[in-house]
Amino acid sequence: MDEALLRSLTPGVLGVLVRRGADFAAAEDAVQDALVEAVRVWPDEPPRDVKGWLVTVAWRKFLDATRADAARRRREDRVDEEPPPGPAPGTDDTLQLYFLCAHPSLTPSSAVALTLRAVGGLTTRQIAQAYLVPEATMAQRISRAKRTVSGVRFDQPGDVATVLRVLYLVFNEGYSGDVDLSAEAIRLTRQLAAAIDHPEVAGLLALMLLHHARRAARTAPDGGLVPLAEQDRSRWDTKAIAEGVGILQAALARDRLGEFQAQAAIAALHADAPTVEETDWVQIVEWYDELARLTDSPVVRLNRAVAVGEADGPRAGLAALAALDDALPRYAAVAAYLHERDGDLTTAAHLYTEAAHKAPNIAERDYLTRQAARLNTRRDH
Repeated sequence: MDEALLRSLTPGVLGVLVRRGADFAAAEDAVQDALVEAVRVWPDEPPRDVKGWLVTVAWRKFLDATRADAARRRREDRVDEEPPPGPAPGTDDTLQLYFLCAHPSLTPSSAVALTLRAVGGLTTRQIAQAYLVPEATMAQRISRAKRTVSGVRFDQPGDVATVLRVLYLVFNEGYSGDVDLSAEAIRLTRQLAAAIDHPEVAGLLALMLLHHARRAARTAPDGGLVPLAEQDRSRWDTKAIAEGVGILQAALARDRLGEFQAQAAIAALHADAPTVEETDWVQIVEWYDELARLTDSPVVRLNRAVAVGEADGPRAGLAALAALDDALPRYAAVAAYLHERDGDLTTAAHLYTEAAHKAPNIAERDYLTRQAARLNTRRDH
């Protein structure tokens, strides 16, 4: 264990936690806990990215401590209250808080941002990345939302569509971000599906289950990202896939198609393919067409370009990509993949390098860097 290295990294890790919103004293405690964990774990499992590992573990330690402290304060606040005799029923008002934060006085986008920050536990930076806007813009949006609801009564809960959007974004951040929130998002969506009969609630639950079923295969033993085409499908959770497909089929049978059902249908087609070569890309493109019609989302059209490249060849995919803004997140990564498929290794290597610099997390950055290095080696030989 290189203690000098740990000491040299400590200020940088501390700075990251403070920028994410931790107060300095709590950040110091979390970093110290992470260093203790490093001493315990690293001799047997040394990380490839030392600072990234420390940041992730310290942030989790900070969140755990913050939640424990909040729970302690709640217990202290209740100490003078006399509980009724007999066993007390368990309560969980998290989902109710999601609805209350989605207040009718807020626009849907502001309600989502406020709920993600106040209840979901995401940082302003994470929410800004999810919405594809600068962090300063999102900070202003959240501040305005707080001011808007500061003088209103929370007796008019928001609509289901806004709550679904929040749960979807929480799940996505948990699935691919720094903090594991995906299991909590699934739990709350199950609660919502049990409480109301709504095809889009069912569609979102199916989508979450189908994505979560592949989670064990998404990461290599060294922590590296494993793309869908290279995943060991024997590690997929077949029980979760079967449940997700069953929920989706029942929702689609109601003929009230929404964006979450369409996304779940795409995920189900991936899950249904025994191998990547057997993936029904033609049908996936058709579902992306439906999804683009429902959402008019540039990210959907970016993903559609990949599917077109698989169904009709890389040049068709590049033609679909050319109609999009090259400032879109992961645009360079998609362009790199399609150019590699088309045999243009020089352009692909350059684009993989560009994509690595823009990657939203360490695992994705390392994967894209390795792709660029692989193509550069091939060209040199």
